[in-house]
Amino acid sequence: MRSVESEPRPSGKRCTIGDGVSHASMMHATHSEHESTLAGHRFVLLFLLLLGTLILYPYSEGSRFGYYAFRVIGTAATLISVYAAKIHRGLLIFALILAVPTLFQRILLPKANMSSFLIFNMVLSFVFDVLIIVVIFRHVFAKEQANSETIFGALCIYLLVGFSFASAYGMVATFQPNAFYLDPRTNLHIVPDRFDFIYYSFSTMTSLGAAGITPVSPQVRSLSVLEAILGVLYLAVLIARLMGAYRFRAYRPNPNG
Repeated sequence: MRSVESEPRPSGKRCTIGDGVSHASMMHATHSEHESTLAGHRFVLLFLLLLGTLILYPYSEGSRFGYYAFRVIGTAATLISVYAAKIHRGLLIFALILAVPTLFQRILLPKANMSSFLIFNMVLSFVFDVLIIVVIFRHVFAKEQANSETIFGALCIYLLVGFSFASAYGMVATFQPNAFYLDPRTNLHIVPDRFDFIYYSFSTMTSLGAAGITPVSPQVRSLSVLEAILGVLYLAVLIARLMGAYRFRAYRPNPNG
């Protein structure tokens, strides 16, 4: 009987199918980890962008750096708001369509005496803000347990409400050019722009009082009262919501104990 000699095996290393699958799994896991990290801090990012927009508004027309920085951050805030809201696929296309006029509205500082096209653009921007607020509100207040991301989501709602009322004031001032009075002693211009409306909106919502700009028409005064009431009620509801969530966590029975 003839002995069978074993063939020599190549000394080089070969990549097996298992190694390829393992490498692909590691790459997929790393990609999923980055996506989960971004998704877990989406409200923090949106809050910082909205806050940056407020900070850069006064410098948006005064310097070259402020001009581009304001428009980049404003564009990013609009796009991130769609991502942070996690809008259902059926409304996603609608939200992206509304994001286009919103970008145009936020990166410019339109005056109150604008054309019908810009009025329509302002209305679409207002609808976009309301849509994002409603969706984020459902995400934030539907959770049983509160965490840091929940708190930042609530802060984003607060800032977005201020921007939404600013758009509403702008629409009223468009149809009523004398709806606001700008004191010439504290203003360098006569016709209010979007930053004037934002300043007035957040001053009203926080009950701070806007110096230099006064509501004149009954419609604007009624809207101002409504914003002040909503600002106070929202903070009260938010505090009650957070207290209830932490109380639920403190008195929840331990399944292991």
